[in-house]
Amino acid sequence: ALTIHIRELGAMKGIISTTDFDINSLVQKVQQAPGLIGRDLVREVSCSESYQWQNNPDEYEISEFLRLPEPPQRLRVAVYDFGVKFNILRNLSARGFDPIVIPATTSAQEVLALQPDAVFLSNGPGDPAPIRYAIDNVRELIGKKPIMGICLGHQILGLAFGAKTFKLKFGHHGINHPVKNLLNGRIEITSQNHGFAVDPDTLNPNEFEITHINLNDRTLEGFRHRELPIFSVQFHPEAGPGPHDSRYLFDEFYQMVLNQGK
Repeated sequence: ALTIHIRELGAMKGIISTTDFDINSLVQKVQQAPGLIGRDLVREVSCSESYQWQNNPDEYEISEFLRLPEPPQRLRVAVYDFGVKFNILRNLSARGFDPIVIPATTSAQEVLALQPDAVFLSNGPGDPAPIRYAIDNVRELIGKKPIMGICLGHQILGLAFGAKTFKLKFGHHGINHPVKNLLNGRIEITSQNHGFAVDPDTLNPNEFEITHINLNDRTLEGFRHRELPIFSVQFHPEAGPGPHDSRYLFDEFYQMVLNQGK
């Protein structure tokens, strides 16, 4: 009965208790619990100061997917920390980037002062719409540096271009979400963990090309700018553990940035 209820009505608040068995009390607690819409959770997880990522293989076992040939050139990338996963930084480093991780509130001027070759927008929790400071800063960086976004970073990038986001009836959580790459027709199994999405109908088709869609609910999973070196995806190509079907995106980001410097 509970499964059918959630299937028909969508994701909702719930409570499990081993101490309080009063129905009215439990309902009150659920009603008072804050939701996700309109909350800025990024400030709770972002770093407070910038730091240079040091990829120290002695601290962990390196996956074969991170054992790559030395790239022709090391590139500097400023990584906005909206809740960044270390495996994103490991993948960037393995591809030829030297990541400097920066707080979510870092201004566009401060980013440019670092003289990065590119900007990366990380994953993170919650609703992207209230994170106005990040949206405004990313908007200022458009056209100045190549940009790649993942998950929340993908949503923030969409908002910076004037698109809209919405809360999914059913969030995407798990390591087996099928996504179709519209550029080559390939199906990729992806890791996902998000409750919001970019509305593709609010992206200007003259500026953007949709690159990936979700095969379960047809929601937007990726887009790229038609002229600027900018692209993003909703899923996690760095997944660990998880599928590795989409790790090529880090290679594409590196090549895109490298070509910009020529």
